[in-house]
This record gives sequence, C-alpha cells and structure tokens, in this order.
Amino acid sequence: MNKVKIGVVGLGRLGHQHADNIVNNVRNAQLSAVCSVHEDELDRAKKEWGIDQCYTNYNEMLAQAELDAVAIISPSNLHCEQVISALQKELHVFCEKPLGISKAECWVVEKAVAAQPKSVFMLGFMRRYDPSYAYAKKKIESGYIGRPILFRGYSVDPESAIEGAIKYAANSAGLFLDMAIHDIDLARWFLQSEPKSIYAIGGCYTHQEFAKYEDGDNVSALMQFENNSMAFLLAGRTAPHGYNVETEIIGTLGQIRIGSVPQKNLVELMDATGVRKECAYSFSERFHEAFVTEMQEFVDCILEDRKSSVSAHDGTRSTIIAELATQSFKNNELIKIDLGSIIHLKTSK
Repeated sequence: MNKVKIGVVGLGRLGHQHADNIVNNVRNAQLSAVCSVHEDELDRAKKEWGIDQCYTNYNEMLAQAELDAVAIISPSNLHCEQVISALQKELHVFCEKPLGISKAECWVVEKAVAAQPKSVFMLGFMRRYDPSYAYAKKKIESGYIGRPILFRGYSVDPESAIEGAIKYAANSAGLFLDMAIHDIDLARWFLQSEPKSIYAIGGCYTHQEFAKYEDGDNVSALMQFENNSMAFLLAGRTAPHGYNVETEIIGTLGQIRIGSVPQKNLVELMDATGVRKECAYSFSERFHEAFVTEMQEFVDCILEDRKSSVSAHDGTRSTIIAELATQSFKNNELIKIDLGSIIHLKTSK
C-alpha cells in the first residue's frame, strides 16, 4: 500500500479541516471520497480538492468507494453506528470524539473494534498530539514535578461562536461530552488513574437557549481519582477574548502550565491601549498542528501495522466520566464510582 485511501464523513468546520489536512499535510494519505448531507459542502470539496466520489449517504460511500479507511467527523450521535459499519467492511477507522454518547454505545463499539483486530482504530483526542501537551507528558513521566496531585483544565469557546454552538446543541449531548471530554481524557492521561468521585455544577449564565437541552453555557466539575489525585474542569461557551484552552498540572515538586495566556502567536502589539497579545479564536487555529499530527499517526499506524495509543477503551472511559458529570450537573448530586458500580449520594438542594 503506497497511500492510504481515506473517505471522510462530515464536512463541517472540523471535517473540512481534516479533509484538507489529508490532501495537503498528511504524508502517504489520499482523500478518495467525501460524504455530507449538505450539497454545498460536497460542491466545495469538488472545487477545492477535485474529489469526484461525493456522497450524501454514508453506507453508499462504504459500498461504492475504493477505500482503505474512513475518518468519521459527523455529529456525535452518529459515531457508534458509523464506526461499526466501517469495521464490518474491514476498514481502518479514525473517529472524532466522543466514541459514543452513552456507555452502552461505547461498549458496542469496543466489541466491534475487538472483533476486527486487523483494522486500526483511533479516537480523535488531538490534544495528546499537540507539541506542548506531548512535552508536558514527557516532563511528568521524567519525574520533573514529582507526583502529580492536581489537574486543572479550562476549555471555553469564544462568545463570537455562540450561534454555531446553539445550533449544534441538540446533537452535542451536552458540554461535558462535547467539550470537557478533552480535559477528562487529559486528566486520565496525566494523572494515570481513574476517577472515583465526581461532582458537577453550572448553568445558563448568558444564553438560556441551552436550558431546553438540560445543558449550560458554562459548567464545571471536581473529581477525585483512585490514586487520590484531583481534577478540576471548566467548560464554557462565552469567552469574550477568544478560544481559551488552559491546562495546569500540579505535582509535589513543581507544576506545569500550558496555554496560561491563550495567545495567537509570540507577537506583542503596542499601541495607544497598551501592550497586547492577540488570542486564537478557534480550536482549528489553536490545534492545527495537533490535528495534522494525529491524522499522520493514524496513517502511519495503518502502514506500519500497529495500533494507536488512543484506544476505544480510552473513549469509553472518557464518555462514562462525561456522562456521570452530566448526570451530576442535572441532578445536583455527588456521584461515587467504585469498581464499575455507581453509587449516588444526594447532596442538599
């Protein structure tokens, strides 16, 4: 196999970025087919990349296009069935987070992945492939900060993108599954443990539109892990200054901060208002390199016949935690997790 022939389903903001990376930035990869329910997105694919194999039906793409792999960038509620359909065709599968919108879906996907051991499966937790996060991981593994005891993660979209967030809210499965799941994955990755309790709060502080989906425009969660380390997460939609992703890992000997100022680049602007640093305004801008690197890793895994380090099990664990955080937020309850059994301890309301 000289090049991995990939079909992409979903051509929204992120789907378009992944497809463009396959065309222009990923070695040994070929964008062979695209699928979208929106004709204008398919027209754009034809014009930009010269793609002839354009489909509005995913199963037709699987049946008719000549493919080695698929990249699933569709709405979260479609991931489970689309992953399974591709695996049944013995294709390699890259799937954006979340793996599924419930633990039941994730378990079904895990079984499907296990049933196709020759197919590479990779989940899109791209922050693991960002150079800063990868460097922080190596520093922690070297013992630089001693024993990690606290993870703090902020992920807040800009207020300027709120219309798109409201439009997508019906399919997002909530802020914890749609956004905080990245920080949940990072907390597990950096702390090397699983949570044993979680308590989540939040609300609709600016945009009441999310309330009808039992969601908030800003939510937070506090977790304690099996090794007694801690994690605090904030996910929101209302950053006035831009796309704000900030991470801190505190250890017994030191601490590491990533993106403490969400700057666009290293340029400083000096004018009548003072000295300023511009901010990144979208995930695609902040994590461009990470998106390229993770897709390159997927292609390399296929060509080198090896498995991705980001497994379906990682997706299941993160979805379960996000699901519990959502439940805690909706019911205002502390949830304790013990060896897979979930015990609810209600707090005063």
